[in-house]
Amino acid sequence: QVQLVESGGGLVQPGGSLRLSCVASGLFTDVYAIGWFRQAPGKEREGVSCIARSDGSTYYRSSVKGRFTITRDNVKNTVYLQIDDLKPEDTAVYYCALDSWVSTVRANCISAYEYDYWGQGTQVTVSS
Repeated sequence: QVQLVESGGGLVQPGGSLRLSCVASGLFTDVYAIGWFRQAPGKEREGVSCIARSDGSTYYRSSVKGRFTITRDNVKNTVYLQIDDLKPEDTAVYYCALDSWVSTVRANCISAYEYDYWGQGTQVTVSS
């Protein structure tokens, strides 16, 4: 059974950085995409970025471009989300999710409806 485990969240001051990790296990295919999503209190879950394992293609929500960087380590079955210049509005629970049989990502990869498997989330709090 596919499992996703996020880590790396925490309490950070504005302007700081964090690197979130998403480790996948129980995989039945090497062809998939990983998406990062976040959900702030009282708000809907929104996709922020995604990456395809096969070709490394990426996509970012426009509001996070330039501050968020998604990368992958195929040997470790791990996807990272580097977040720089953190802002209070980045405060949320961050989730990773897996969409099977995706060899290259497109704009729809930040839609939660595309994803089959979800992690439990990691809390990111940005506050002084």
